[in-house]
Amino acid sequence: MLLDVPDKCGGVDESANIFLLLVIKSSPSNYERRQVLRQTWAKERLHNGVWIRRIFISATMDTGFQKRRLNKLLKVEQRQYNDILQWDFTDSFFNLTLKQILFLEWMDRNCPHTRFLFNGDDDVFAHTGNMVEYLQSLTDNDGSKHLFTGHLIQGVGPIRIPESKYFVPIQVEESDSFPPYLGGGGFLLSGYTASVIYKMSHTITILPIDDVYMGMCLAKAGLGPESHGGVRTAGLFYPNHPPDKIDEYDPCLYRDILLVHRFLPASMYLMWQILHDPDLDCAPQNK
Repeated sequence: MLLDVPDKCGGVDESANIFLLLVIKSSPSNYERRQVLRQTWAKERLHNGVWIRRIFISATMDTGFQKRRLNKLLKVEQRQYNDILQWDFTDSFFNLTLKQILFLEWMDRNCPHTRFLFNGDDDVFAHTGNMVEYLQSLTDNDGSKHLFTGHLIQGVGPIRIPESKYFVPIQVEESDSFPPYLGGGGFLLSGYTASVIYKMSHTITILPIDDVYMGMCLAKAGLGPESHGGVRTAGLFYPNHPPDKIDEYDPCLYRDILLVHRFLPASMYLMWQILHDPDLDCAPQNK
């Protein structure tokens, strides 16, 4: 471990005071994304009477001088914001599973009583206020019961085409089908479920596709994911409207969702500001 934030949750006993912990996967070079997120949806704050906290999980990139330069950047950020976990392995697509497991180990040690987590990428637009309100509406779950919700993917298996980004050779995974899982762009889970996934990870060989691997851990525990219509990791889609008739930057499209993938930093910043304009009017317009 290169960078740590052991006191992020206020200690083991105080970690129950964190209602929603935002766990954001971010490569070292994505400084602009992290800065925009700190000012928008990942801002640490009290919402509806409960705390939202933020942590970025990262590894290392490049070699030699460039690697040292990027590590120095993260150290400077850490000094200012105290919100980065970094490990010394290559930050790559196939190492995302390792990043997730190491985070869960860190959480088990430092934040075991955190109630809920958002786990996602640094290029999604997450309406974290809506997430808090949705989680508060779960009258029978305070984080101590199973919850794993987002964009449900099921009935698929490993891609055996070597040219594919998602290529999984038979030597890595023999089965031709995956258990149901959630798209890794972003999902919500309870502290209880995070703990279950971590325990199961001790018994399941790492698969280098992180969202599938978490689904495998859940399946072994006899649990599963559920779909949430407000999580749009494949982007906005309105079957009754031609794409050229939809303004993708209309804030009213984002008012009630939990998450949309993907946004550039400048667009993210603009959308967050417009969405929180007290004069925003989303009432149907009379023609």
